[in-house]
Amino acid sequence: MSLQRSVFSPRGWPLRLPRSRNGQIALALAVVYLVWGSTYLGVHVALGSFPPLLMSGLRNLFAGIGLFVFAARRKPIWPSFAEIRNAGLVGTMLVGLSSGMLAYGMRTVGTGTAAVMVATVPLFATVIAVVAGRKIGRGEWFAVGLGLVGIVILSHGDSTPGSTAGSLAILCGALFWAGGAHLAGRLKLPSDLFLSTALQIGLGGAMSTLVAWVSGERMLELHFLPLVAFLYLMLIGTMAAYVAYGFLIRHTSPIIASSCMYVNPVVAVALGALLLGEPVTRSTVIATVVILISVGLSFWFDYRKKGGA
Repeated sequence: MSLQRSVFSPRGWPLRLPRSRNGQIALALAVVYLVWGSTYLGVHVALGSFPPLLMSGLRNLFAGIGLFVFAARRKPIWPSFAEIRNAGLVGTMLVGLSSGMLAYGMRTVGTGTAAVMVATVPLFATVIAVVAGRKIGRGEWFAVGLGLVGIVILSHGDSTPGSTAGSLAILCGALFWAGGAHLAGRLKLPSDLFLSTALQIGLGGAMSTLVAWVSGERMLELHFLPLVAFLYLMLIGTMAAYVAYGFLIRHTSPIIASSCMYVNPVVAVALGALLLGEPVTRSTVIATVVILISVGLSFWFDYRKKGGA
């Protein structure tokens, strides 16, 4: 599906998007690089009024409903029950569990640190691939080990109270994302990009909202900036970015689509330092470099295994 045909604007004014496939891919990459890098800052601000699981659930539930309405107006091919079930399963992993654990962990973990830890997603994906029966070379195992060293350095250098529990929650969120991405490549999902994305984030958000409500989470006193951050996360960080990511999954290689995982930390660390005054310690810098090298090596070894094609 072309991004040129799938974007709308207020009053029906068309947005002038790139017409070439390479231009559309470049635009989608820019969206997931910059937007998802900024969502860590958005989550940090939104937590001022929203409890973590409820914030994650409502953000994705409302975004899923909005995308579903837009997709329905385009009269797509409606999915089968099995495709809806698969979308719900993938969405629960990618949205309900992954985003929820990230928001929970960021109560005690800084934005830059959280983003660097999420960069371990490709490393978890490697381990999941082994469990699924894929053969992994020694170089790829070296990359996984290097990533774990980076996590140890990062945790050792973080003196924030409660940061250990928060770090574990974020790592669990990264594991859930890797598992959901693995399932997305194996299960049959709705063919329409917008409908598939709407079902995934909507059903995943509904699951997270239900868990948050049952566990006793309730809205805090609502303030202006947290509300603005929530709306940004819903409209831009979820609706726009997930569509762009889905476009990349369908029209590029997994290496290109997953590259956002090691670009986002750079954006998040920069925004955290500039806007929140978060300290960039030597341990943070070393851990960031080690983790990003490990992720880059994972992609490189995967690229070589496929013959450089």
